[in-house]
Amino acid sequence: MNFTQDITNWYSNNKRNLPWRKTKNPYPIWLSEIIMQQTQVKQGLPYYEAFVSHFPTVFDLANADEESILKLWQGLGYYSRARNLHASAQYIVNDLNGEFPSTFTELLKLKGVGDYTASAIASICYNEPAAVVDGNVYRVLSRYFGIDTPINSSKGIKTFKALATTLIDPVNPGDYNQAIMEFGAIQCKPVNPDCNVCPLNTSCIALQKNNVGALPVKLKKTKVTKKHFNFLVIISADKQIVFEKRHRKGIWQNLYQFPLVETKSPLTPEEFKTEPKITSVFKDLTFEYHLYNTNERVHKLSHQHLYTKFWIVEVEQLPKKGISISELNRYPTPILISNFIDEFNFEF
Repeated sequence: MNFTQDITNWYSNNKRNLPWRKTKNPYPIWLSEIIMQQTQVKQGLPYYEAFVSHFPTVFDLANADEESILKLWQGLGYYSRARNLHASAQYIVNDLNGEFPSTFTELLKLKGVGDYTASAIASICYNEPAAVVDGNVYRVLSRYFGIDTPINSSKGIKTFKALATTLIDPVNPGDYNQAIMEFGAIQCKPVNPDCNVCPLNTSCIALQKNNVGALPVKLKKTKVTKKHFNFLVIISADKQIVFEKRHRKGIWQNLYQFPLVETKSPLTPEEFKTEPKITSVFKDLTFEYHLYNTNERVHKLSHQHLYTKFWIVEVEQLPKKGISISELNRYPTPILISNFIDEFNFEF
């Protein structure tokens, strides 16, 4: 059995009809690769289509303001991807005269582009035999070859990259890379793959050893921290509201939110008015308040879980400069804030 040929043949008969597969233009392929990181195709496809529509060329993306890019990205998560996308577009336009990098090594110079993305673009657009290794590829290779080395260990990263490099088709590396990624996405799925119809089932070591569900092996993640967030939805009598831009570095950098007070434990309505971090916001202002959600809403991120409460605070005048409530939807926000705005009965 020829693993490489069998995977490629399977791909030719089973690949999904996706828009970025109809071109060798590196710009839309780069967009698709960045958008689809940490994202399923069904979720990412509308974002890809929106970006191509709003920014049809790398020049359009480079010339856009960051806020409009973040707003378009809203809900996709991992916002550093959007900021890196913008920075790389500006680098391509300003430093490379709009010419996209054409080798694996040069592609790695783009902000937000690592080994996997550089390999994908180099092979698909420029026929460079650079092997991709993403979550799908790790799964296929670990199962087929029966490798139990943790995929997120230094040894595992080197082992799987070396193996992937020996398997790549030197004549059609782009097709092969797309084939093995697609195979992992829709055939060799993480849970309950249909091994009965798999074209590799007669030679898959994991299947022979009844070990499919145990592979790939991944080292345990770092401990997830728990935080208690209190968002202050401060509304004035003339329908103004405090909405702040996050300038600190982090996953929500340059996104907008209501004033945030973090506490060590959940605040009760009784504790709210005496909490020093909250009284310092209002100083001598008189305010009325109520808790919008009695139960904390849990927003799970890769490294932390946010236990969140929204407090509706009514004042005659705002404690700081605000915006009109009718303008709320213009600003890019974390999905946690966006969902609240959609749900709450603001009078836009």
